[in-house]
Amino acid sequence: MSLQGTMTSMPMSDGASIGVYHVQPTGPRRGGLVLIQEIFGVTEHIREQCDGYAADGYEVLAPALYDRVAPDFQATYSPEDIQKAMKVARELHDFQQALKDVQTCIDALKDKGPVFMTGYCYGGSVSWAMACRSPDLAAASGYYGGMIPSMADQTPKCPTILHFGRHDHGIPMDSVEALAAKHPEVPVHVYEAGHGFQSDRRADYHPESARLARERTLALFQANGG
Repeated sequence: MSLQGTMTSMPMSDGASIGVYHVQPTGPRRGGLVLIQEIFGVTEHIREQCDGYAADGYEVLAPALYDRVAPDFQATYSPEDIQKAMKVARELHDFQQALKDVQTCIDALKDKGPVFMTGYCYGGSVSWAMACRSPDLAAASGYYGGMIPSMADQTPKCPTILHFGRHDHGIPMDSVEALAAKHPEVPVHVYEAGHGFQSDRRADYHPESARLARERTLALFQANGG
């Protein structure tokens, strides 16, 4: 599968420049979308997701949020690479700086129409944090973000939906249920799947759940101007 977008360098609010995968919409434009990586970086899989949303009419930006500490970081799903990715995500990387970088991407799109957000794993947590922080998002859809339950005291400023796998060994169901109880305004969808069910590169890939979650994400965007 040939990729449609390009990796460009974009200046951020602190003066640093990071890589951003950018793809223009195919056909009529529905809006902008900031799509956030898993802990593994802006991999081919993430770029394919961007291209998929571009085919649905969205101009997509996917920032390489680790670039300051691990330029062009792209990991596989091997046990060794998972450990490397976790070290970057949890020890080397500044989560608050990532949120500022995401806002820069939102700012780059917002004058052209509504801006939406989605992300997977680490990117799901970023999506929730930005939905609760940014006044410039039209809607957000977060996939199995492990940090989301710990941010349950925050409230989204835009329509937001969340997706979790019932058999995710890293995100206990009781924490997901507590989150849902605290935020009755947020649809929390639980699938009969594990962590990473949306990625066809992973052992936990669950095609039916992936299709349904994507349909729900697109429906959310379209219901909010996209």
